[in-house]
Amino acid sequence: MVASKCADNPDVFSEIMLASRTKAKCDVIAREVGKGRIQTARLDADNVAETVALIRAFQPELVINVALPYQDLPIMDACLETGVNYLDTANYEPKDEAKFEYSWQWAYHDRFREKGIMAVLGCGFDPGVTSIYTAYAAKHHFDEMQTLDIVDCNAGDHGKAFATNFNPEINIREITQKGRYWENGQWVETEPHEIKKALNYPNIGPRNSYVIFHEELESLVKNFPTLKRARFWMTFGDEYLTHLRVIQNIGMARIDPVKYKGVDIIPLEFLKEVLPNPGDLGENYTGETSIGCRIRGIKDGNEKTYYIWNNCKHQQAYEETGTQGVSYTTGVPAMLGAMMVLTGKWQGKGVFNVEEFDPDPFMERIGEFGLPWNEEINGDIEL
Repeated sequence: MVASKCADNPDVFSEIMLASRTKAKCDVIAREVGKGRIQTARLDADNVAETVALIRAFQPELVINVALPYQDLPIMDACLETGVNYLDTANYEPKDEAKFEYSWQWAYHDRFREKGIMAVLGCGFDPGVTSIYTAYAAKHHFDEMQTLDIVDCNAGDHGKAFATNFNPEINIREITQKGRYWENGQWVETEPHEIKKALNYPNIGPRNSYVIFHEELESLVKNFPTLKRARFWMTFGDEYLTHLRVIQNIGMARIDPVKYKGVDIIPLEFLKEVLPNPGDLGENYTGETSIGCRIRGIKDGNEKTYYIWNNCKHQQAYEETGTQGVSYTTGVPAMLGAMMVLTGKWQGKGVFNVEEFDPDPFMERIGEFGLPWNEEINGDIEL
């Protein structure tokens, strides 16, 4: 998806190298969407030396990391060694622990600054566009933001009994953790899916939404310290949650090794292999996503509410790119963020989350690339 969107913009992305552990997959993508501008290579992104060698051979201005979050740090190490800018869509998490936070990547700030290069963190949709929406609201609509609720609804139907919309291993690790939100200067921890509320989504209607922890909360409360409360809500259907409970109860969500016929296997990694491939869901996917920010604060001495969102139809995404809406909403911002870096709209030396840049040039162009945004001022934000 990212490669497709980059190939559509040759004025900025004149040469593209697509690398993965399985080169054959890259070859298919290059053939189908590359327009003759995508080269491919086999690469084990866990191997810093291999990544360094490929970067030195190709000599890019920017590395776009859409690998697994486990590989963020090795790829950042390779960028440091070669002096190349870096951009990703999800923050680092260790493979042996279901925990994600920015501290590992923020620790690279001084080294990137001293090298004279930039790392852009979290440039998908959430994190990514939701953080840029927040920065846009702070710049244009509020003197002081007080509460932020990021709301993520997937009202699509892929026809499968159970499937995840992106990498099953990462998805299940993320949503089975305890919830966490920011309130009055501290983190409040909840049991998984403990806080539930029916929220209304544009063009969709009411959907049960649950508070979970999501990485952009960590950077947003740091960069917008007036926030008294910040939460992330995601919709889950009853059948999905039932399947999820069964997966956990029978031990298939475990990430520690178990012996099977004398061989160590990770149950969650095995489960990933038998679940539907998220990349194959698009053809029969109907419905749409709705993701946005509901913000309450003060402007000119008066209370103000602001809701900014995007709706993305799965079928439209598939007709354009052959991918479903969740992949589309991640791929477009990654491409546009890379464009911001390569055209000098976003500049800096060090490690940055996307909300630290000027949101305007990004917001001016994201609609033309397929993710138009809508806003409602002083409406009922329900939260």
